[in-house]
Amino acid sequence: MDAQPVQASGRSGRGLILGKFLPPHRGHQYLADFARQYVGEVTVLVCTLPSDSIPGRLRYEWMKAMLPYDNVKVIHVTDQVPQEPCEHPEFWPIWRQLIRKYEPRRIDFVFASEDYGRKLAEILDARYVPVDPLRELNPVSGTMIRDNPMKHWPMLPSCVRPYFAKRIAIIGPESTGKSTLARELAKAFDSVYAWEFARPWLDPKGGQCDPDDIEHIARGQLATEDAMALHANRVLICDTNLLLTTIWSETLFGSCPEWIVAAARSRRYDAHLLLRPDVPWVDDNQRYFPDHARRKAFFDVCERRLQAWDINYQIIEGGWNDRLAASREAIARVLQANPRPAATGQQGL
Repeated sequence: MDAQPVQASGRSGRGLILGKFLPPHRGHQYLADFARQYVGEVTVLVCTLPSDSIPGRLRYEWMKAMLPYDNVKVIHVTDQVPQEPCEHPEFWPIWRQLIRKYEPRRIDFVFASEDYGRKLAEILDARYVPVDPLRELNPVSGTMIRDNPMKHWPMLPSCVRPYFAKRIAIIGPESTGKSTLARELAKAFDSVYAWEFARPWLDPKGGQCDPDDIEHIARGQLATEDAMALHANRVLICDTNLLLTTIWSETLFGSCPEWIVAAARSRRYDAHLLLRPDVPWVDDNQRYFPDHARRKAFFDVCERRLQAWDINYQIIEGGWNDRLAASREAIARVLQANPRPAATGQQGL
């Protein structure tokens, strides 16, 4: 018989948690935290199928991030086996064999919040430990979150939130209020914004942009956005994005590195707000087009690019109060409609 894992606190035995974690939520976090306090060691099997609505590898990575403990072992199970007892007469023997394949050591306890845990413990010759079976401590389920992640936002672990957070891209010509609007919208929705990385990158050079800067700016913009997404409260406001980087690269240097174009096309945003250049131009050390005609031409290029890439967008125009009000309304619509996240590469309002 395998030696039983024992911690200094006296907790002993090996526990098992099994699930789809579609997606992981605060109830799953509690389940795992309870188990690791109850026994000396816990094995968590993240069971996924190619047809699942959220990629299995992502859910596995989320669970590892949620459980960075020495006494917790997270394993990704990708075998395609029956999912319900009615699908196969040998359902339970199949699952017993599958579990033994990934965790051949003795299982002493099975932790679960649903009734399947009792049968699972029986076939593994283990004891069943029910954990919040009525979901009084954490009233949430994967189905509830998939149906409306915005409503159940507090139940999402921090590492899962970027997947569900809505992303709003503010684009357009220079000196149209993009940065000010991004800051004000972040405040209005009690969230955060991703600033334009080109500014701190080019400031030490007096605003001079050279061809070699484009790739660094693109990498910095992606890093800024994805880092700030970890702190977003339902919505992330992006002051520019890679689509605009491609246009600036082509405008200044006649071309853009292919990987940046590919990355720009694959990024997911839930709304693009295109700012019209109908406000006065304000000079700083990083602006190129003081005349309205060139700013209008740049706006036209942005609009054609959005149309060519089949991206829905909304034009924001008028005075400051009009711009702020229209942008807030657009974001409110995004948060209220289509609660499920768009697939990567699908962009629109």
